[in-house]
Amino acid sequence: MTVKLQVKELTKIFGKRIPKAKELLQQGKTKAAILKETGATIGVDRANFEVESGEIFVIMGLSGSGKSTLVRMINRLIEPTDGSVLIDGDDLMKIDKKALREVRRKKMSMVFQNFGLFPNRTILDNTAYGLEIQGVDKVTRNQKATDALNLVGLDGYGNQYPTQLSGGMQQRVGLARALANDPEILLMDEAFSALDPLNRSDMQDQLLDLQATMHKTIIFISHDLNEALKLGDHIMIMKDGEIVQTGTPEDILTRPADEYVEKFIENVDRSKVYTAGNVMIRPTTINIDKDGPRLALKRMRENEVSTVYVVNNQRELVGIIDARDVLELVRQDSRDLQSVINTAVPTTTEETPINEILDDISQTGIPFAVLNEQKQLRGIIIRGAVLGALAGNEVNHLA
Repeated sequence: MTVKLQVKELTKIFGKRIPKAKELLQQGKTKAAILKETGATIGVDRANFEVESGEIFVIMGLSGSGKSTLVRMINRLIEPTDGSVLIDGDDLMKIDKKALREVRRKKMSMVFQNFGLFPNRTILDNTAYGLEIQGVDKVTRNQKATDALNLVGLDGYGNQYPTQLSGGMQQRVGLARALANDPEILLMDEAFSALDPLNRSDMQDQLLDLQATMHKTIIFISHDLNEALKLGDHIMIMKDGEIVQTGTPEDILTRPADEYVEKFIENVDRSKVYTAGNVMIRPTTINIDKDGPRLALKRMRENEVSTVYVVNNQRELVGIIDARDVLELVRQDSRDLQSVINTAVPTTTEETPINEILDDISQTGIPFAVLNEQKQLRGIIIRGAVLGALAGNEVNHLA
């Protein structure tokens, strides 16, 4: 992946005694101490991060954490006190207002929490508004607006007005308006937080569906960790204007940086984030192409298990065998392991979310086998490992 956006030492201080506040900030003073001494408020404290091309990068935190200020500095709706924002290596802080307008019109679009629709304009005209102010001719802009409405599931609503649409549908119009400009970067500031839970979930799914085909670079602001975990390729958590931790959803869940992050994640639904690859454990195996019943029994005793998984020379899954059947073969002095293999083993892939197979895991008598694309056995899923992972305990991963 290539880096699309870089933020370097980005800082915003609100107030009159900014030089003094900057000096105290460099000395390591806290936001509260600087406010008390200078009356200045630290909105964002020397933020540094990178966003890869085509990813959803979620910035989250509680109210007052600086996340909305940060996203508005990225397109200079709020002018930074210090720092740089680079898109494809070009620093937005060094361009004039005319060039900045062009960047806002063509390179990045913004979707706000409040839908910001014009009540006296049709849905089509609202969607085409950004193109209109760019001077795009009516036929072209209406076609692009229609295409964008179709993308968000509003085919046929172009002639209606905002008051005729539900809140969820109005937010889809806001998203369509941003997409109509075909931006490289999409900034979404608490875009779904005003919606009811059902509409919010629908919009999250809609965004993921769109991203699967459009591959935009999206910076998404949220205060909801479940939303961040669902949407984000990477998540950045902020507190009091500072970046506390940046990482993948799994990084955030399994390696929280401090107590603040730990509190964030304590009530999260981990089953929606963890995959089979996160909770699988190493299985006890034998090779059908060279091993016999006595070695199978030896492996069972060594690992204190009553079953072993059977693979071939290519590590492809063949099935599973039970201790009682293997003992019978030994009594008969038979090497015919093939005759006692149970091939009805439930399988899944490393990328499968645990919540999609959780019910099956709880009901099946045979642990799921986790296979890669070559049908090779990578691990197995036992109920204890799943419960431990969902409870936030350490899980043994496979290399």
